[in-house]
Amino acid sequence: MYHLRGTVLPEGEERDVWITEGRISFTPVEPAESLAGAFLLPGLVDAHCHPGIGVGGPTTLEEAIEQALTDRDAGTLLIRDCGLPIDAGPLQRRHDLPRIIRAGRHLSLPKRYVPGLGIDLDSPDDLPAAVAEQAAAGDGWVKLVGDWIDRAVGDLAPLWPDDVLAEAVRVAHDAGARVTAHVFGESALPGLIGAGIDCLEHGTGLSGELLGELARTGTALVPTLINIENFPRIADQAAKYPTYAAHMRALHAGVDDMVGAALDAGVPVYAGTDAGGMVDHGRLVDELEALHRAGMSTEQALASGCWAARDWLGHPGITDGAPADLLVFDSDPRQDLDVLRSPLHIVLRGTVIK
Repeated sequence: MYHLRGTVLPEGEERDVWITEGRISFTPVEPAESLAGAFLLPGLVDAHCHPGIGVGGPTTLEEAIEQALTDRDAGTLLIRDCGLPIDAGPLQRRHDLPRIIRAGRHLSLPKRYVPGLGIDLDSPDDLPAAVAEQAAAGDGWVKLVGDWIDRAVGDLAPLWPDDVLAEAVRVAHDAGARVTAHVFGESALPGLIGAGIDCLEHGTGLSGELLGELARTGTALVPTLINIENFPRIADQAAKYPTYAAHMRALHAGVDDMVGAALDAGVPVYAGTDAGGMVDHGRLVDELEALHRAGMSTEQALASGCWAARDWLGHPGITDGAPADLLVFDSDPRQDLDVLRSPLHIVLRGTVIK
């Protein structure tokens, strides 16, 4: 049992907090060991993370555990996996790893995504049935590949007809699941948004009326800015597809303006690193700083990877009776995001990790 006294965020109220049996209590618990600290923050949230994907594709379970530990030690205590090629169940059963919300496997078509990561369907018409299977297998999320390079046209192109997308999203919603989609370019966006998609990953092609529609419907955007930094390298490796390469460079050049426009439109934007493969784990603070540079205030950026993301994903912050997943600092991270790199204590499931 532990006792802390400090400013509880995001409310900003100084109060006493006790931790007992893995949960937070606002009622005194004795005896309790005192922990130093001045600011108490709910555990950080990486809303697009892949513990189970490495530079060579799917990892072993042991490698996935090490990736999750790296995220935990950087303060990320809640992960939305956003598509995994391995079973994350063993990670969820370990009390020393971040809580993980599974989204099942990526749903794609042959030669239209990274080999080995997703389930390649025989036909676009198979999508609704596959969504039903992944909705049953996951924790309330399903992941689609919305666009990818089509080598026949030499550029990004949608994978799914609009009517199939609409039926697939309806199937997921009927099963109580939300749907998110990988999408880089512009052409797949009207179909995904029109189908009632719940979240867009990357979304680098968003602009104008589509951003207004996202704001109207409350559809979330997870822009993964530190992954978008890889677009020029991807373009350099795709020299035999010059249209695609130029497109990727243009999307990279405009991403900060897109995020700024999304914020101005009122789109809910959350932090996700896309860790796994091209991005190292443990870099959520880098993503928060990138969102700050793109137009978020320091507090908005912090919220996008903390209490706002927890609300969106249905996980509480520092409230009476909530699971004790929190970070303790000696300075206010709302004033300086770099403070997040040096927690005094990391508390996960009531256990002091650091």
